Amino acid sequence: MQQAEARELKQGFGDAAAAAFELAVTPAIFGVLGWLLDRSIGTSPVFTVAFVLVTAGYSVWRLARDYRINLDREVASRREAWQARGPLVP
Repeated sequence: MQQAEARELKQGFGDAAAAAFELAVTPAIFGVLGWLLDRSIGTSPVFTVAFVLVTAGYSVWRLARDYRINLDREVASRREAWQARGPLVP
Protein backbone atom coordinates (compact mmCIF):
# COMPACT_ATOMS: atom_id res chain seq x y z
CA MET A 1 0.00 0.00 0.00
CA GLN A 2 2.88 2.39 0.71
CA GLN A 3 4.20 1.92 -2.80
CA ALA A 4 0.88 2.99 -4.30
CA GLU A 5 0.74 6.05 -2.05
CA ALA A 6 4.30 7.02 -2.99
CA ARG A 7 3.46 6.63 -6.68
CA GLU A 8 0.36 8.80 -6.28
CA LEU A 9 2.38 11.45 -4.43
CA LYS A 10 5.03 11.50 -7.17
CA GLN A 11 2.34 11.72 -9.84
CA GLY A 12 0.76 14.67 -8.04
CA PHE A 13 4.11 16.41 -7.78
CA GLY A 14 4.74 15.84 -11.48
CA ASP A 15 1.33 17.23 -12.40
CA ALA A 16 1.89 20.32 -10.25
CA ALA A 17 5.33 20.92 -11.75
CA ALA A 18 3.93 20.60 -15.27
CA ALA A 19 1.13 23.06 -14.48
CA ALA A 20 3.57 25.56 -12.95
CA PHE A 21 5.87 25.25 -15.96
CA GLU A 22 2.96 25.78 -18.32
CA LEU A 23 1.72 28.83 -16.41
CA ALA A 24 5.17 30.45 -16.41
CA VAL A 25 6.89 29.43 -19.62
CA THR A 26 4.11 29.46 -22.21
CA PRO A 27 3.16 33.14 -21.72
CA ALA A 28 6.87 34.01 -21.65
CA ILE A 29 7.45 32.30 -25.00
CA PHE A 30 4.49 34.06 -26.56
CA GLY A 31 5.62 37.32 -24.98
CA VAL A 32 8.99 36.99 -26.71
CA LEU A 33 7.25 36.21 -30.00
CA GLY A 34 5.04 39.28 -29.54
CA TRP A 35 8.08 41.40 -28.74
CA LEU A 36 9.81 40.20 -31.91
CA LEU A 37 6.69 40.98 -33.93
CA ASP A 38 6.40 44.42 -32.32
CA ARG A 39 10.04 45.12 -33.05
CA SER A 40 9.80 44.05 -36.68
CA ILE A 41 6.59 46.04 -37.33
CA GLY A 42 7.67 49.03 -35.25
CA THR A 43 4.63 49.18 -33.01
CA SER A 44 4.44 49.78 -29.31
CA PRO A 45 4.25 46.60 -27.19
CA VAL A 46 0.71 45.87 -28.34
CA PHE A 47 1.40 42.34 -29.56
CA THR A 48 3.62 41.55 -26.58
CA VAL A 49 0.92 42.44 -24.08
CA ALA A 50 -1.85 40.83 -26.13
CA PHE A 51 0.02 37.55 -26.61
CA VAL A 52 0.95 37.32 -22.92
CA LEU A 53 -2.57 38.09 -21.71
CA VAL A 54 -4.30 35.71 -24.11
CA THR A 55 -1.85 32.90 -23.39
CA ALA A 56 -1.96 33.40 -19.61
CA GLY A 57 -5.77 33.54 -19.67
CA TYR A 58 -6.00 30.35 -21.68
CA SER A 59 -3.52 28.57 -19.40
CA VAL A 60 -5.46 29.54 -16.29
CA TRP A 61 -8.78 28.55 -17.87
CA ARG A 62 -7.39 25.17 -18.93
CA LEU A 63 -5.86 24.51 -15.51
CA ALA A 64 -9.16 25.36 -13.78
CA ARG A 65 -11.13 23.17 -16.19
CA ASP A 66 -8.81 20.19 -15.67
CA TYR A 67 -8.99 20.67 -11.90
CA ARG A 68 -12.80 20.75 -12.00
CA ILE A 69 -12.93 17.60 -14.15
CA ASN A 70 -10.56 15.73 -11.82
CA LEU A 71 -12.46 16.91 -8.75
CA ASP A 72 -15.81 15.77 -10.21
CA ARG A 73 -14.29 12.40 -11.10
CA GLU A 74 -12.93 11.97 -7.56
CA VAL A 75 -16.25 12.97 -5.97
CA ALA A 76 -18.10 10.43 -8.13
CA SER A 77 -15.59 7.73 -7.22
CA ARG A 78 -15.92 8.42 -3.51
CA ARG A 79 -19.70 8.57 -3.77
CA GLU A 80 -19.76 5.13 -5.43
CA ALA A 81 -17.50 3.70 -2.73
CA TRP A 82 -19.67 5.21 0.00
CA GLN A 83 -22.90 3.88 -1.55
CA ALA A 84 -21.39 0.42 -2.01
CA ARG A 85 -20.87 0.14 1.76
CA GLY A 86 -24.56 0.64 2.42
CA PRO A 87 -26.30 2.82 4.99
CA LEU A 88 -24.38 3.99 8.04
CA VAL A 89 -27.20 3.08 10.45
CA PRO A 90 -28.14 -0.64 10.58
